[in-house]
Amino acid sequence: MRIAIVGTGGVGGYLGGRLAQAGEEVVFIARGQHLQAMRDHGLRVDSINGDFILDPVQATDNPAEVGPVDVVAVAVKGWQVPDAAQSMQPLVGDQTFIVPFLNGIEAADQLAEVYGPEQVVHGFCHIVSFIAGPGHIKHSGVDPIFSFGEADNQRSPRIERLYQALDRAEGIAPQIPPDIQAAVWSKFLLISPWSCIGSLTQAPVGAWREVPETRELWQQLMGEIVTLAQAHQINLTEAKIERTTAFVDQLTPQLTASMQRDVLAGKPSEMETQVGAVIRLAQEARLEVPAYRFIYACLRPLELRARGDLSF
Repeated sequence: MRIAIVGTGGVGGYLGGRLAQAGEEVVFIARGQHLQAMRDHGLRVDSINGDFILDPVQATDNPAEVGPVDVVAVAVKGWQVPDAAQSMQPLVGDQTFIVPFLNGIEAADQLAEVYGPEQVVHGFCHIVSFIAGPGHIKHSGVDPIFSFGEADNQRSPRIERLYQALDRAEGIAPQIPPDIQAAVWSKFLLISPWSCIGSLTQAPVGAWREVPETRELWQQLMGEIVTLAQAHQINLTEAKIERTTAFVDQLTPQLTASMQRDVLAGKPSEMETQVGAVIRLAQEARLEVPAYRFIYACLRPLELRARGDLSF
């Protein structure tokens, strides 16, 4: 398959690197020093599942040089999706389909607003990875799972082709969930409360999960997501909270969430897509989400400062 990776960060760099390793034709859309390093020295990936270097690399900051591809894998930050949707138009032909592999619950709908729902496949991933330096990706935790599916949960030919491509790649476990909407929300149940608590406490997962007060807040955040999902007719039950709790409790103690790392580094973060989204959707459903409103209020000054709208 001919695959374009839009957003060559921790997720996109790892995904594209593994696919190219397996023989797929992969083009990375990147920019700045990261792009230049990839052109000069290839893409280096350090992984708990085995290090590798991809050299040479097909990489550009101009999608018009690439033209239509079979698949566009969108792996930007959640708040970057609207801009990415516009800039990647040269990659999208009549037979192209688009898959978001990023945090949040709004990306597929945002992409469908531009390209129509028929060209968008829903997706998400489980992986802890980040840019360690220009041209250098670090995969530091969690065995990578990339999940995707049609909005109607049919196993279409294009879904099968993508599954086979990912299945051939080393260090990737592809999944086609029976209910992709519930699966996307299940991932959100994991990552959003983790991002909230990690950003607020500045502590890795092994620390905040052991403190009774932050553990209680974490459970409250997950409860609000389950209630919200059910209000939007998503099949997410209370039992998922127990399974998510068990999963987080066995994570490597030093791990942090990507939104947390951005907040602590003073960078623009996914606060609006991981926290603000809950508040917006709760307003639509006329639900109260007091724990999420508390997190949003606490993190809002830091986000405004990171975006240059507040000085302190």
